[in-house]
Amino acid sequence: MERKKNAQPKLKIRKGDTVKVIAGDSKGSQGKVTEVILATNRAVVEGVNMVSKHTKPNAANPNGGIIKQEASIHISNLALVDPKTGETTKVGRKKNSEGKLVRFAKKSGEEIK
Repeated sequence: MERKKNAQPKLKIRKGDTVKVIAGDSKGSQGKVTEVILATNRAVVEGVNMVSKHTKPNAANPNGGIIKQEASIHISNLALVDPKTGETTKVGRKKNSEGKLVRFAKKSGEEIK
């Protein structure tokens, strides 16, 4: 029996992680991941990659106007921030004492919650 290959690759960044932007217009800024879009390998990060969106008048905003909001940024332009040292780090996966697969920071060896 042949194993079915996963259509989506395993991403190293998840919702709630603190990340640093390593490339692009927002380079150097840090924020928390609010959303991960698996289909396009992109993530939305708090306060990063801000764009101006023109909105029509509606019930919530009777005048309409221009709203600043976060746009998605490609996962390859993000690096996870080590929970122990505060520096950027690569992500590894290993089994913990209970035999559960967990993510860990390669620089400090700290488990990522």
